[in-house]
Amino acid sequence: MTTFVHTLRPRYAEVDAQGVVFNAHWLTYFDEACTRFFESLGFPPATAFFEDFDFMVVKAVLEWRGPAGFDDQVDIAVEPVRFGTSSFDLRFTAGVGQRGVCVGVITYVSVQPGTHESTPIPDNVRAKLEASSA
Repeated sequence: MTTFVHTLRPRYAEVDAQGVVFNAHWLTYFDEACTRFFESLGFPPATAFFEDFDFMVVKAVLEWRGPAGFDDQVDIAVEPVRFGTSSFDLRFTAGVGQRGVCVGVITYVSVQPGTHESTPIPDNVRAKLEASSA
């Protein structure tokens, strides 16, 4: 298994008066990493989330570990860590160099595309998630 890593650079507008990434932006960063993670699994974001399957956030826990600032290279590792019948957890581990800056665990529930109705995780999605977990 190869760990998926998404890299980004915080923009000036995403840094607060303390000179660090404002806390709310971590959810946006993790959402982008999630999209690219699913793309790496073979699910093109322009179509997969509307036709093949969809999911919604039901819980997000963030743990700030240190600062990331304007234009730092932030690497976000994405790892599936729990699977239920219709929900799953992804862990996002963000770092600048070797220094950890934020960890998030987000619980998603599988829904029918175009609805908010819970549905079991599709078999093909579950198989790719499980294959990419530790």
